[in-house]
Amino acid sequence: MSSLRNAISRRAHKERAQPSSRKKFGLLEKHKDYVIRAKAFHKKEETLRKLKEKAAFRNTDEFYFQMIKTRTVDGVHKPESQAKKYTREELMLMKTQDIGYILQKLQSERKKIEKLTAVLHSVDNHPSNRHIYYAEDREEARELQSQASESRVTLPSGDIPDLIKRKTAASYRELEGRKSRVNQLEKLYMEMSLNKELQVASSSLRI
Repeated sequence: MSSLRNAISRRAHKERAQPSSRKKFGLLEKHKDYVIRAKAFHKKEETLRKLKEKAAFRNTDEFYFQMIKTRTVDGVHKPESQAKKYTREELMLMKTQDIGYILQKLQSERKKIEKLTAVLHSVDNHPSNRHIYYAEDREEARELQSQASESRVTLPSGDIPDLIKRKTAASYRELEGRKSRVNQLEKLYMEMSLNKELQVASSSLRI
């Protein structure tokens, strides 16, 4: 029966139109619109009631640390400024310290790049299976060095283990990343030095 009931076409019921005499008031509010508006109104009303209750039962002797950092002006809490007023000399000293830190990081990155480049160069030019020999005197050391140079055979690229290949690739990626970081630090150092020189020049002109 339900399938037959659904097969019969029914008349579409339309919403009641706004009377022509009330068109000046806009669209006619439907029941679903009223429900949404009523829920929002009662929610705001409940929030206001809780806030009033909280204000009524507030302890006037209650202490919290924000009281130390605020002051009351005409009954209104106004926070004090957290920004410290630095003098021109203190600002110059702070900028000098920042430039020194950037220069230190730049030198450190350059040393790491040099060390990493040397390691990669030695890995590319020498085989990975190196042995350490200990000689008692210089003559034996020269003899061992000559034997090692004669017996030194470079491995073909296909015989290099996968672990060494992965480590070498990771080292090359690290080298590229450090080079880009050095470029960024150099640009930042130049900008900070230029700003410092401009500030020194402007202060000397004011004097």
